[in-house]
Amino acid sequence: MTSRNLIRTAAPSRRTVVKAAAVTAVAAPALVSTAASPAAATTSTAAFLHGVASGDPLPDGILLWTRVTPSPDATPGSGKGADTEVRWEVAEDRGFTRIAARGAVTASAATDHTVKVDVRGLRPATPYWFRFAAGADGGTGTSVLSPVGRTRTTPGYDDATPGVRFGVVSCANWEAGYFAAYRHLAARTDLDAVLHLGDYIYEYGSGAYPKTDRVLRPHEPRHETVTLSDYRLRHATYKTDPDLQALHAAHAVIAIWDDHEFADDTWSDGADNHTPGTEGDWASRMAAAKRAYFEWMPVRTSAEGTVYRRLRYGKLADLHLLDLRSFRSRQAGTGSGKVDDPERTITGRAQLDWLKAGLASSDATWRLVGTSVMISPVAFGSLPAHLLKPVAELLGLPTGGIAINVDQWDGYTDDRRELLTHLQERAVRNTVFLTGDIHMAWANDVPVTAATYPKSPSAATEFVVTSVTSDNLDDILRVPANTASTVAAAAIKAANSHVHWLDMDHHGYGVLDVTAERSQMDYFVLSDRRKPGASATWARSYRTLNGTQKVERVYSPV
Repeated sequence: MTSRNLIRTAAPSRRTVVKAAAVTAVAAPALVSTAASPAAATTSTAAFLHGVASGDPLPDGILLWTRVTPSPDATPGSGKGADTEVRWEVAEDRGFTRIAARGAVTASAATDHTVKVDVRGLRPATPYWFRFAAGADGGTGTSVLSPVGRTRTTPGYDDATPGVRFGVVSCANWEAGYFAAYRHLAARTDLDAVLHLGDYIYEYGSGAYPKTDRVLRPHEPRHETVTLSDYRLRHATYKTDPDLQALHAAHAVIAIWDDHEFADDTWSDGADNHTPGTEGDWASRMAAAKRAYFEWMPVRTSAEGTVYRRLRYGKLADLHLLDLRSFRSRQAGTGSGKVDDPERTITGRAQLDWLKAGLASSDATWRLVGTSVMISPVAFGSLPAHLLKPVAELLGLPTGGIAINVDQWDGYTDDRRELLTHLQERAVRNTVFLTGDIHMAWANDVPVTAATYPKSPSAATEFVVTSVTSDNLDDILRVPANTASTVAAAAIKAANSHVHWLDMDHHGYGVLDVTAERSQMDYFVLSDRRKPGASATWARSYRTLNGTQKVERVYSPV
């Protein structure tokens, strides 16, 4: 079996389950000796300044992550700092009295002193606690301990599963606000994992997005991220946020990237926010961004440099995760008929074939698809002049009003047509697209032919979550929420009968609850993105029932 197949598989076969994470796991010493308490284990110069994380859960395993700072000069992206042994433990209890696995790895400057451990041999559908230690060995009581994280494995591949619940987030701009959405998700004890649908970081120079000379909290580096060192430092800056650290410590995070992990409106050979003459070779920049991403994120590293992969939650749900930046053609120009060109692609041929095959062959009740950009078509209705430009900016539309969303699936209509036709012809039911990117919340049917909908069928449904902090309509216009959106939303809904709801004003997150009967998205909004202690309030809920391919409103959250 090739490494590509290993990365894409939903879970290892029950006949080939790996029984241990490493040969050293059995012999590795405990992180804290019986003679020393965790409070006493603080004499090493090493430190865990960026928290702990877990991701990509399997029935028998989980990926663990941390970053050790071995000395004060070993700052992220510096290339400085000695090789450092980091020990890890996974336990069945918070007190670490029932150890399930332990081992040791070496962190070095070659990977920016980040640590990733792919632990196997665990039990399905089970919560685990994990931690790391650095410094002297555990028998002396002088190690420095990391914070403790909690995670959860997925159900067995063929197990019946009554339900699964995900937090869903996207678009967190450090300079635009605080990450209260992450804090509220971290406080929930009912989540199996959190899906991050892209724009985990932003690449701009300080004050460039949104354009301002009054930055709420400046990120590092202050200039635009271009080099490997730049991307490492930007990731590290994000992971100093206490709410982001709390999220990673509380739940496994399943992440994909969008464009801002690289540069605005990325395609395979460039980006709108990249100037080759002054910012170097695009291939080198993209390689640097991907390397930093795989170092700093709890995502299994792919030999092919991609994040598309598949996870499974028993017989209830398959989760197909897409990479819509690495293989896409350049976005079409304003008014260009190239959006329909079958030679242009948003997925790439291999990924689209992989997705189609996975959806058709799935025996799960639900087929969830994590996509960084919206698949539902958007026609541009009649809008007043003062709303035309900001709404076009959010949707990626030409300000002249042409009905093409060129950075999303609207700009690559042949790929979308092929995928939706495949779902219809193969009678693939219960496909739900989960989307971020556009800083608004939507609940949509996904029509096979938008122009004749609802007389023509819907092939799937789509739930789009708003941004954690990135600007939406009221932020761009600098007006109170709902001042302009009532007119704009009404115009968009009038031109798009498959759109059941959209919220153009708020920041927040979603919680997706999946059972055999339905998939339901509860939308939560923040009181104020600029306040660290912002409250969260339930706003709306929409669901799709088993077998219907249509969205309906629900009047209470799960």
